[in-house]
Amino acid sequence: MANEFNPNAGLFGDDEPEKSPEQLLDEYAFGKNPNRSVAMETLFGKRLIEDVKKEQNIPEEAKESFLFKATVHATLDMIMESLSPEYREEVATSLDSFIGLNLVNQKFKVDLVETVMTELGKVEQNADESDEQFESRLMAMEEGWWSIPQPILNGRNPNDAIQEEMVKYGLNQ
Repeated sequence: MANEFNPNAGLFGDDEPEKSPEQLLDEYAFGKNPNRSVAMETLFGKRLIEDVKKEQNIPEEAKESFLFKATVHATLDMIMESLSPEYREEVATSLDSFIGLNLVNQKFKVDLVETVMTELGKVEQNADESDEQFESRLMAMEEGWWSIPQPILNGRNPNDAIQEEMVKYGLNQ
């Protein structure tokens, strides 16, 4: 139990293990999402649900889809508005690429990131290669992988497949 988190450790004199800055950031970024969801429901969720229920111009079968899209739209607007203007384009571009990647994963029933990491895990460091050279070679191989036709994508290369999905949804620049 030495390096495991023990919420009662402080009560008995043992210090809790220090968390890395990355762990603390992940806790803050993702750990509070349930709380954020409740707060956002209070902000606009309940009102939106009531408005959609009353709306007679939307067919019943389309109301759930409309509600989902309106909620996501409002959430994305809040995120973009919370960013400094100089970061909005970078975040929007990253989000669009992430959506495109996941659309490809869903379409082809694959996980491209897991696949490339598995392939890179098979690469061995050469005896005459420094750690830095090996890391550099791995990075170059990963970058190249995204442009190579892949059997799991019916011969499409991942970058093109992602771009095609982004174009389909108007997410390309």
